[in-house]
Amino acid sequence: MFVAEKTNKLNMPNTQHLKDLTTQVRRDILRMVHKVNSGHPGGSLGCAEFFVTLYQSIMDRKDGFDMDGIGEDLFFLSNGHISPVYYSVLARSGYFPVEELNTFRLINTRLQGHPTTHENLPGIRIASGSLGQGMSVALGAAQTKKLNNDSHLIYSLHGDGELQEGQNWEAIMYAAGNNVDNIIATIDLNGQQIDGSTDDVLPMGSVKDKFEAFGWTVVEINEGNDIDAILKGMAEAKSKTGQGKPVCVLLKTVMGNGVDFMMHTHAWHGKAPNDEQLAIGLAQNPETLGDY
Repeated sequence: MFVAEKTNKLNMPNTQHLKDLTTQVRRDILRMVHKVNSGHPGGSLGCAEFFVTLYQSIMDRKDGFDMDGIGEDLFFLSNGHISPVYYSVLARSGYFPVEELNTFRLINTRLQGHPTTHENLPGIRIASGSLGQGMSVALGAAQTKKLNNDSHLIYSLHGDGELQEGQNWEAIMYAAGNNVDNIIATIDLNGQQIDGSTDDVLPMGSVKDKFEAFGWTVVEINEGNDIDAILKGMAEAKSKTGQGKPVCVLLKTVMGNGVDFMMHTHAWHGKAPNDEQLAIGLAQNPETLGDY
């Protein structure tokens, strides 16, 4: 198991270690969904750099895990179908044994297709599967932090297609109206969802303009699959918290990033590779830190 050396909140880590871990996480994702011929590799691969950087460098995390999360930053995954990347990074960040990744989507295991809380899997604070609800949960956690006089932050991740769900916009309105300024909500802007491109399914126009119109501060990371760009952008986002407005990060990623035949298409949103495709994907992501 590899756990990157912890750094101060805004200090630059050893980015080569982060890149090595990202490559290994991609291998985990491909092998997990291939074994059970089920899962969502496209969005998982596209968010690998973000998850690795978030857990290994950006968030202030305590050792161990408890559901209260007092005295540390918290993360909530709203688009829970990208569980392969979530599980891989949690395991390789020390929350549970890396070998448990071998049980992904098997009956009566803790690593279900969408994260759940009833199995008490360390690192998981909400069950996420029905899209559009994570923003509301994250805002509740952010306000709880304030009630507890806890200065730590709430981070969350949401899909761009997920923004087609109306509950998001009620929550987004609420956040600005109540000055919830200790949250950084990241939107994965890959332009793809399971039925096609987001523009073809239901065009949303400028997501940036919408968040700003709803009273949020917006930070854009145009190279969302570049670790250095993520570190810089998230540091900027953090610097804008505590100023009376919620913060949104627009993370522009490539679905299927790192596996050439999966990139820039919705076809691999929820489809597992066959044996030949797995071999190609693994060859493009050589083992760096040890397969489970």
